[in-house]
Amino acid sequence: MRTRVTVAIAALLVAALAACNNTGSGEDNKATPKPSQPPTAATSTAPSAHLTFNKGYTWPDGLNVSVIDARVSTYYDEAPQAGYTGFRVLLYVSNEGQKPVDLHGVTLLVDGATTGGEALHTTFESGSKPLEGQLAPGTGSNFTDDWSMKTEYGKRIVVRVQRVADYSGQDFPEFTGDVTG
Repeated sequence: MRTRVTVAIAALLVAALAACNNTGSGEDNKATPKPSQPPTAATSTAPSAHLTFNKGYTWPDGLNVSVIDARVSTYYDEAPQAGYTGFRVLLYVSNEGQKPVDLHGVTLLVDGATTGGEALHTTFESGSKPLEGQLAPGTGSNFTDDWSMKTEYGKRIVVRVQRVADYSGQDFPEFTGDVTG
């Protein structure tokens, strides 16, 4: 029952955020991908290297994360270097636990999935919403993380979500999907 209520609340939050983000002149809307819906798949508390985009993962303290999608960025404050594709990863993060969670300890690592290649962390200021601050119990929000990767590595990526502090030494969830656009 608690899971269904949490999913329903998450769906309402994403719908409200999407409605708020649909107002604007267009350039900022291009920079921030809009999720079609929150993750609908069951979440797991076991570390996994075989999650796909839109699957959720929940840590023992109730922090849930899902990679919604990754999209090529067409609006930059500073374009990626030649031969690189810039893209934005969209996450949905919710706190299903009983205590606030500090998001400063949550980081992403991105690599090419099919032909290797490490992505470079970057920031496209326009429309970004980095993982920062605290997430109160029973709340969730979309966040973004910006990357660029050599075009030769293709568009299939692996996004590893890491947490510092209490979770060092633990395997972290990995989400595999394609950069679209």
